Amino acid sequence: MKKVTGLGGVFFKCDNPQSMNEWYAKNLGLATSEYGTNFEWREADQPSKKGSTMWSTFPKDTPYFNPSAKPFMINYRVENIVALVDELKKENVTIVDEIAEYDYGKFVHVLDPEGNIIELWEPKEENDQDHSAIELP
Repeated sequence: MKKVTGLGGVFFKCDNPQSMNEWYAKNLGLATSEYGTNFEWREADQPSKKGSTMWSTFPKDTPYFNPSAKPFMINYRVENIVALVDELKKENVTIVDEIAEYDYGKFVHVLDPEGNIIELWEPKEENDQDHSAIELP
């Protein structure tokens, strides 16, 4: 079973997300919004298929990374999130929440052995989807 298919996003806590977004826009040219920025790309073996990787800042007191106390979270793109969660449960991996479904895909959070929170994302079919409206909690 194929598990991780790519990097879906990088999220980190900071003192002032808006100021950080502005710094990254000014100094590194990221086209940021209040949610960060979205890097769009195409599948190498299926160029008609779009994908994206999200970069986003969060307030340092966000509960979104809980129960992890770490200041970052990595999002991995996966196939068949339901089967993967079943497999992870058999391996006694800590599943933080239930699979949630949104217009842009399914999500679940797990913890690695050092308590880092990991977000798993099964994107919806992305052939011609517009990702500029993805809102993070």
